[in-house]
Amino acid sequence: METIQDQKRLEKETVHKVTWRLLPFLMLCYLFAFIDRGNIGMAALQMNHDIGLSPRMFGFASSLFFIAYFIFEVPSNLALQKFGARKWLARIMITWGLISACTALVQGPMSLYFVRFILGAAEAGFFPGVVLYLTYWVPSAYRARIVALFMVAIPAASFVASPVSALLLQMDGIGGIRGWHWLFLLEGLPTVLLGVVCLFFLTDRPDQARWLSDEQRNWLTETMNKEAASRAAKQHIPLWKLFSQPHVWGMALVCACASAAGSVLNVWQPQLLKSFGLSVMQTGLVNSIPYLVASGLMVWWGRHSDRTGERRWHTAIPLMLIGGGLALASLANSLAPVVLLLTIVLIGAYSFKGPFWAMASSWLATGSAAAGLAGINAVSNLIGGGLMVNVYGWVKDATGSYAMALLPLVGLSVVSVGILLFLSRKSRVVG
Repeated sequence: METIQDQKRLEKETVHKVTWRLLPFLMLCYLFAFIDRGNIGMAALQMNHDIGLSPRMFGFASSLFFIAYFIFEVPSNLALQKFGARKWLARIMITWGLISACTALVQGPMSLYFVRFILGAAEAGFFPGVVLYLTYWVPSAYRARIVALFMVAIPAASFVASPVSALLLQMDGIGGIRGWHWLFLLEGLPTVLLGVVCLFFLTDRPDQARWLSDEQRNWLTETMNKEAASRAAKQHIPLWKLFSQPHVWGMALVCACASAAGSVLNVWQPQLLKSFGLSVMQTGLVNSIPYLVASGLMVWWGRHSDRTGERRWHTAIPLMLIGGGLALASLANSLAPVVLLLTIVLIGAYSFKGPFWAMASSWLATGSAAAGLAGINAVSNLIGGGLMVNVYGWVKDATGSYAMALLPLVGLSVVSVGILLFLSRKSRVVG
């Protein structure tokens, strides 16, 4: 007869094997997603002058990615359920890699607007698709730390890409083309190769995993089926009614704060830092510092949330760091304190993600999880990226100050904290 110790050993071995099989590859894929999404921030140091972009025009071009992402994200996540993660994630990666590389061909504002929009359409659904995919493989007790580990790819992308992009900009003139052309080409094409690898490497469901032992496969299939049945038994409502639920929109507004902080700094931070008189290479190196610190702390925070089983304050405290850091950064006027405060903001923006998505996925019933997760992420990206990236450009145009343009984000963080504390007064399952 199996003992409790045997069950614990089997659980630990299975989760460990699943984690090391799936997570490094998914992290690598997401790292390139964020490199391809955010490299416009470093490219802007040359590109904006070449194609005649004002701050407002650059903000609009950057926001079009998020608008398309919003439009196509829910349909993309539903398609993942229909076609399977292996095929659909491969499709997403191949198309976004090709389109990102094609950004090197833009000749002016209109062509950049077009490419950024279709890049958002191509990438739509990747993040919530992976979060949904992980709910097929990772028991809920481990989910915050696994999601946090996966999402380390976001700050890691900027940590890696900032100095690499700065080096690629130094290729200016090689082959008769500009450095920002090389940047888009050499950072986009590897994603296409990763998309092809997806077709051969990923497994759709635990019961298909031949790389697990029979005992591990049976335990994981049974465990995940029980969790899915438990959520499904609590409540399920039609898709249209899901999006009439105030809690779904509330979760989206909460997520919008962290999304806005991450998106705005990803796009605008290189120009903000360069305004202190840095060279392109110095900008790339300094820009990477906040992301390095945020990468380590977001993993620790997600593990702490899992270990304590607490989600509410593990989500609220990072939002408070975002608001406080931005408020103080808007008042700072020298490089060192600005870098320190932006580091605090990014620690909050990325530490938020693991506990929040673990909490959100536990609130959504099984049948509504795909649309619910995609909808929350899509709305948060529309507000955080589509709106706030534009607002930053408008305020910068009006005031001439990169620091003052941070103030609208402070207001959003205050609203988000209030909504979160109200929604999380008690546990709930919606949809």
